[in-house]
Amino acid sequence: MENFTNQEVLNWQAFLQVKQRQSTDARLQSFYQVGTYDSETPLKDIQFVALDFETTGLDARQNSIISIGLVPFTLQRVLCRQAKHWFVTPEDKLKEESVIIHGITHSDLKGAPDLLRILEQLLDELAGKVVVVHYRRIERDFFDAALRSLINEGIVFPLIDTMQIEADIQQAKRSVFFDWFRLKRPVSLRLANTRSRYHLPSYPPHDAVTDAVATAELLQAQIQYHFSADTPIKKLWL
Repeated sequence: MENFTNQEVLNWQAFLQVKQRQSTDARLQSFYQVGTYDSETPLKDIQFVALDFETTGLDARQNSIISIGLVPFTLQRVLCRQAKHWFVTPEDKLKEESVIIHGITHSDLKGAPDLLRILEQLLDELAGKVVVVHYRRIERDFFDAALRSLINEGIVFPLIDTMQIEADIQQAKRSVFFDWFRLKRPVSLRLANTRSRYHLPSYPPHDAVTDAVATAELLQAQIQYHFSADTPIKKLWL
């Protein structure tokens, strides 16, 4: 689904301007028109928004979004009072195996809007901020696929993937010469396991708002441990 890389999008500001001109949907045009930060902007000056989707499965081509949670934050604060949550009517059917994971049932989704009914509000919450997720193949791919299905136009935006940051950190550690002589099991990159390495508290998983808060806190910790407040955003976004 994702057909570009960070290396291909060297200037997100210019790229979003192009997308704004190409878009035929007024909501997406407004979203792209807000733009984003200059790539040299230090992390301390960025307004982030952590985003989490719960879905009916893991394949964006066949499954769909059923719950959306987000929370704005900065390096200093997670703005929990500004968190938002929506249940969304799925485009496919709930499956027993996914209900076991996220606990969202048909009764929870009764009367829930479809994605188009909340799209403008959702885009307003994301516009101009840097989106932060844990495993971008869910939020980026599912959002793009859903809009292609509903309005025949996808969506792209710069984001930070805390899972990718952690994968890069762990890969660097495994590359240390001494580690070639040690038999080490690969570490888990799941959100809860990654948080534990930073001594962050354990939260119940698979609630969209809780996972968004957990992702926000994780990025704050990763930056404190491995980067600095003056690191330019271009070092982390994709």
